[in-house]
Amino acid sequence: MRSDHFFKNMNRLHRMVRAITFGKVGWTAANMPVLELTTTGRTSGKPRTVLLTAPVTVDDAFVVVASKGGHPTHPAWYLNLLDDPNVTVTTEDGSRQMVARVIEGDERTQLWPKITRAAENYADYQTKTERQIPIVALDPK
Repeated sequence: MRSDHFFKNMNRLHRMVRAITFGKVGWTAANMPVLELTTTGRTSGKPRTVLLTAPVTVDDAFVVVASKGGHPTHPAWYLNLLDDPNVTVTTEDGSRQMVARVIEGDERTQLWPKITRAAENYADYQTKTERQIPIVALDPK
């Protein structure tokens, strides 16, 4: 199982690639758009930023998956947005304020197959953990 350090180092490397290419590289990964999600730390109250892929969009919302590679615990960014759903999303086109919403019930049931078709790794991650991997919509304010 990959550790938190692995994911943090991957984010650092991704940021370095974007920085040294002056933002010309790094806005896609595995044929998915990459976004920068900034949440408010649930204990620190400080901004916390992570790079995520958005395998699908629904209307004007980006959809992100709190997979953490199939780890048994939720990623910190997901726990942060549960406490404060007001987030900033930065894409290649700029930054905007959005509201995070956990997708559940029938909406989740319908969306999960679309996500796993777009990125098969998410289905694999689900087999590695007993927790249901959360799906989050980042809706425009």
